[in-house]
Amino acid sequence: MTFAPDASRNPAPAGIKAVCLDLDETLLDGERASRTALRELLGTDRAWPVWQRVTDQHYARYLTGEVGFDTMCVERTQAFFAAFGETLGGAEAARREARRMAAMQRAWRLFDDVRPCLDWLAASGLKLAVVTNAPGDYQRAKLGALGLAADFDAVVVSGDIGIAKPDPRIFRAACERLDLPPGEVVHVGDRLGADAQGAARAGLHGVWLNRNGEPGENADVPTITGLDELPELLVADLVLGTACGPDHLLAAR
Repeated sequence: MTFAPDASRNPAPAGIKAVCLDLDETLLDGERASRTALRELLGTDRAWPVWQRVTDQHYARYLTGEVGFDTMCVERTQAFFAAFGETLGGAEAARREARRMAAMQRAWRLFDDVRPCLDWLAASGLKLAVVTNAPGDYQRAKLGALGLAADFDAVVVSGDIGIAKPDPRIFRAACERLDLPPGEVVHVGDRLGADAQGAARAGLHGVWLNRNGEPGENADVPTITGLDELPELLVADLVLGTACGPDHLLAAR
């Protein structure tokens, strides 16, 4: 993949020094891995919409601190099978979750646009960080398995600091670790509210990575459909020195 950004289309704000990236569904193709794991567990992934709904419900409980991650995983599995009329005890739910988790980890893969984008960003002299919601050990294991452990100047995980996106404090924590003010940092992620808008509220330049073409009527931030579009979004400032001021949103749509 070769980047050939058109600087005339997408001016970026002056003085960008770093890019933060979400992990799941931004760098890691988590849906593909989760679907693969569900097929191994059930023989089909036709129940994927139910898994998504149950996951959203139970993951929200983890993010608010209501339950720990391991407990959440077991209770999610129980709730998923209960939706189909099967009641699981804790031990059986844990066994099935362990099988699903192992299958998912074997299926972890980067999106095709990740490696070229990271190489371009690093070659441009930008600092790089990951900002992600999940347990710290779990997310760092993903980075290691994906060959990304050495790519980032900072890794900020909600499970380590007790603050989850979209709380502005997690984005500001990333800026502190990068030793940069928020106005010099871009954050890119697949969740409009939790990533792009959350980062913007913290004073960063939020960018929504809308890989699936979701409706974005309330997208008051720049939108890209793949990381191969990110260099073009940034190149006016990084290469040509074009500026639109640190208080302006990026102009791409």
